[in-house]
Amino acid sequence: MGEQVALITGGGSGIGRALACAMVGEGWSVAIIGRREQALAETAALSGSPQRVLTLALDVSESATAADAVSRTVERFGRLDALVNNAGSAPLASIEKTTPALLQECFAVNALAPGYLTAAAWPVFRRQAEEARAQGKSPRATVVNVSSMATRDPFAGFFAYAAAKASVNLMAQSCAKEGRAIGVRAFAVAPGAVETPMLRANFNDRSIPPARALAPEAVAHVIAACILGERDAENGQVIWVPSP
Repeated sequence: MGEQVALITGGGSGIGRALACAMVGEGWSVAIIGRREQALAETAALSGSPQRVLTLALDVSESATAADAVSRTVERFGRLDALVNNAGSAPLASIEKTTPALLQECFAVNALAPGYLTAAAWPVFRRQAEEARAQGKSPRATVVNVSSMATRDPFAGFFAYAAAKASVNLMAQSCAKEGRAIGVRAFAVAPGAVETPMLRANFNDRSIPPARALAPEAVAHVIAACILGERDAENGQVIWVPSP
């Protein structure tokens, strides 16, 4: 099969950065997407093998850009074995202060971008499955959507965010069902509070003490286990990762 490849959104910090470094450590090549080129370059350097990291400074909440990200990944590495929809936007706003612009931005990043990327990656997964079977091998590809504990118990102010993230739970279930024919496994990983810049943009240390937040590496470990086939029994499910 050769070297395996993962495409990870939100790769410039937090969970995405931790996962990119973990997968490179497992011998994978990775394409990381984010809006800040410098942050992506820092992730590549931290991985220890920057030559195995493709940085894509893109906004994949547009369908054409998402398709371009998949194409550039396959062009660079020759294949795609895992898609991790990790990028998120979590504006904190009460229902009465939820504007149309906030709703559109929240759903564009948290729901539409994963949908666009998954749809763009699907023909690649199908082609690779056909090639694997022609060689007498079992096909395998993985989609992991990073969701949130807010989809089970939305925090006040997460009216838009929780609803948008709930979309990726059902996307994972759909991917698992449709993916059986071509060897695709799919999971939604739903952590509680994670110590990331996104968390601290909304909550200070008094609201959520650091001791009550997950390390990004802890969530990345769960995602990596899904990719590496260690959690196939939970294919199609939401994997809840509560905060300490």
